[in-house]
Amino acid sequence: MWKPLLAALIVVLATGRLVAQAATGDGGPTDPNIVFTGRWDTSTPTAYTPYWAGAYLTTGFTGTTVRLKQRGTIDLYSSIDGGAWVYRTNVSGTVNLTPTPLAAGSHTLRVSYRVVAGSYHGDAVFQGLALDSGAKTYAAPTPAKLIEFVGDSITVGTTTSQNALTAYGWLIGERLGARHTQIAQGGACLVATADGCVGLEQQYTKLNPNAANPSWDFGRYAANAVVINLGTNDVGHGVSTTQFQGSYTNLLATIRAKYPRAYIFALETFRKRYVTQTQAAVNARIAAGDTAVSYVPTEGWLTSTDYSDSVHPNDGGHVKIANRLAPVIAAKL
Repeated sequence: MWKPLLAALIVVLATGRLVAQAATGDGGPTDPNIVFTGRWDTSTPTAYTPYWAGAYLTTGFTGTTVRLKQRGTIDLYSSIDGGAWVYRTNVSGTVNLTPTPLAAGSHTLRVSYRVVAGSYHGDAVFQGLALDSGAKTYAAPTPAKLIEFVGDSITVGTTTSQNALTAYGWLIGERLGARHTQIAQGGACLVATADGCVGLEQQYTKLNPNAANPSWDFGRYAANAVVINLGTNDVGHGVSTTQFQGSYTNLLATIRAKYPRAYIFALETFRKRYVTQTQAAVNARIAAGDTAVSYVPTEGWLTSTDYSDSVHPNDGGHVKIANRLAPVIAAKL
């Protein structure tokens, strides 16, 4: 009987306050064995909500079945034991992810909600996992490094077969064995404009791409690399070259302040917009003594057959981007 009291005393001595002992391995949103990658709103302990594209959760679990508790209707992808992603549409409530029971033992699970132009399609609110009687979660292996991909609908993966899951950022993260998240919004600009274009110069620091508050807590994770692909949409919203360069310079400074040790890659947009200004912003950082930033030219990476329309790469186009960009990132990681 003294061991629980001793454990509680240690908590008080270590933190200066008495903390309620939460259940471990029960599959609830606060379960420490569930890892949430990306920007998730965890302010409500019974319901976690992801923002931006490419967020996902990972955990291990025992038993033969696993069910996902959803607040409302949602489209989602799930993968068990590293297998192929299974796509489920318009599901809600307690969603059975194992209609065919698994072999008894230990398994891993990943879940990612489907995005449309950067906004989640449906009610992307995670309320926990339901496991077999006597089963529990466990901490699955988690990659040590994390890469952020910052951009617009191209980075989201719009028009590809699985959106965020078939975008170059996701492909690169998987290939390099790193956690990854797409801080991207369909239609986004670098510069916020009077006609309503979401500007990532200011929204990059926010939990929600479409809300001024709250700010994102950058203490939640530290990115090892940040890849920026912005400028494709600014032209259509009248952003001048001077304004673009200044805003790109500001964004680079913001990212450096948030991630002092990250390597920053500034991509040439595939439509060759604001090329000179992007290079100038990078050169200004380098001239200021920042040696962990570089401009990445993308000339010749894609041809007309790699697009699903005049702007967005198709599945094959994203694979080509990943083939070119992954070695560049790997060399710095």
